[in-house]
Amino acid sequence: MSEQHEDLYAVLGVSRDASEDEIRKAYRKLARKHHPDLNPGDAEAEARFKRISAAYEVLSKPEKRALYDEFGADAEKIGYDPERAEEYRQWKRRAEASAGFGGMPGGFGGGFGGAEGYVDLEDLFGDLFARGRPRGPSRGADAEATLRIGFMDAARGTTASVEVPKPRPDGGVEMSQLSLTIPAGVDTGKKLRLAGQGHPGRQGGSAGDLYVRIEVGDHPVFTRDGTDLGLTLPITVPEALRGGPVEVPTLTGTVKLKIPAGAQTGQRMRLRGKGIEPASGAAGDLYVTLQVMAPEGGDAETRERLAAELDALYDADVRAELKEKAR
Repeated sequence: MSEQHEDLYAVLGVSRDASEDEIRKAYRKLARKHHPDLNPGDAEAEARFKRISAAYEVLSKPEKRALYDEFGADAEKIGYDPERAEEYRQWKRRAEASAGFGGMPGGFGGGFGGAEGYVDLEDLFGDLFARGRPRGPSRGADAEATLRIGFMDAARGTTASVEVPKPRPDGGVEMSQLSLTIPAGVDTGKKLRLAGQGHPGRQGGSAGDLYVRIEVGDHPVFTRDGTDLGLTLPITVPEALRGGPVEVPTLTGTVKLKIPAGAQTGQRMRLRGKGIEPASGAAGDLYVTLQVMAPEGGDAETRERLAAELDALYDADVRAELKEKAR
């Protein structure tokens, strides 16, 4: 097999029955090793990194991987398009019915990717399309890519670059870097469309679109549920006893939250409009879960005296309900 048709499984160094997790781990290991930032000026490492990224782009997508397993390198020539793949299957069945198994036109003996008996799909589909419908321009297939961004960039919106493999006219692959505007409030799973940046069309047809799937990283303080945010707020025992205002961090700065007297650990409070503010639509809320923190300082005598004073404030056994339910 020529270099431009290098087996994608071999590129990642995994077997053809490798699991998704094995493929992901292999990609991460190789990407770290050959990343251009770690190999400045090394053209060979850069080229290797591009082949690794292109291989992972196919093998990490179940639909694309299935077509690659069936058609080999020629899956790229049909743009990983299920419709075009099915048209070829039908053409193959008709040809086998008339010529017998192993008697495919052009010496093709079954399977797309072999070095021997290789069929040029441009010629093949030209013949196929001529039989099924008039030849002419056809739109290219859509493509997909994944972009991971930080929590705050997703909340506020940003501009990012996404690097995607794009086929060359000679059948090879090159990496292309595109600029993507990310709207405020985007969440994991959202797909952003870049018109005309997918696979090229045929016979002068328009290119398909590129859909970029967003993955949002975690935040050390905030959790997220749609446009709502959550955080756990530590408060002191005196603050829990007497209540009063305490400072709470938000995405836009610190605000005051009034703690009710007698607050308990696990008590949940809401700050309206302090969640994610999307590019369109209303802002979410920030839900604050209180966590009462017992003091760790002071000597034993002081702690005993304060504990005795606090004991006097309880008018019932705090574990009475638990004991009842446990019976």
